[in-house]
Amino acid sequence: MNLGYVGLGNMGGALARRLMLKQKLRVHDLRPKAVAAFAADGAIATQDGAALAAQCDVVITCLPTSRNVRDAIFGDGGLLEGLSAGKIIIDQTTGDPRETRAMAAELAQMGIEFIDAPVSGGPHAAQAGTIAIMVGGSDEMFARVKPVFEIISPNVFHCGGVGNGHVTKLVNNVIAAGMRAVTFEAVAMGIKNGLTLKSIVPVINAGSAHSAVTQGTLPKLMDGMAPVNFSLALMLKDVRLATQLGVESRAPMFMANMVRDRLQADAFNYGNDADLNETIRTFERNADVKIVK
Repeated sequence: MNLGYVGLGNMGGALARRLMLKQKLRVHDLRPKAVAAFAADGAIATQDGAALAAQCDVVITCLPTSRNVRDAIFGDGGLLEGLSAGKIIIDQTTGDPRETRAMAAELAQMGIEFIDAPVSGGPHAAQAGTIAIMVGGSDEMFARVKPVFEIISPNVFHCGGVGNGHVTKLVNNVIAAGMRAVTFEAVAMGIKNGLTLKSIVPVINAGSAHSAVTQGTLPKLMDGMAPVNFSLALMLKDVRLATQLGVESRAPMFMANMVRDRLQADAFNYGNDADLNETIRTFERNADVKIVK
């Protein structure tokens, strides 16, 4: 099976490198330096999406948004120009399930399969081979592509039909964003009332409030600001997609909308490219305390 990967950013790059441990990989990115770095490590560089798709049975994308994915497929020099019936596109973007299903329907008319397989755990989990992969596609397609995913990680989950992988990822990320916000807010209150981060963390992690934030983020913050390598803009995008889906499906998301508004304000204050952990500064300011050195 000939594999291609489009999108070599923090997450896509980490996933692509996992695949390169066992597969020869063709790669493409709009940044020539990123492609050159992969080529230096043994990947096959391609000039555009069309050239990559022409040489691959399976093409994987990992881009910032579903709009970027659509452009990569249907735009000039895009994947579609090199695709033919029977080929498969796997989208690992954290995308819009509605757009995912629309693209899948368009490509199906040409005999091209499109499935979604977003991931959770961050670049470090991708590098370690422990990342969770959420797949949306038919039972038949899942069985065909599962061996590809298992090169990346054993944690592969079939979530149902096309788009369900992206729905699952939105559920995951809106919970993660909410947990981060309420954790930072509660910690600020505790420190304002005499506790320290050092005293709080082991208690929480031994009790009922432990989470990825208390186990992974808070211990690192004891030594100073620790980037999570995930931008405010990307998390805001994910929470906004989740709340929009809630509105359209008549599943009210009162708490998630509060988190979205908080992220929107933080993106305005700190910039879209700010690291997600910078949001702790808001809670420090609100409580007039210092949490991170």
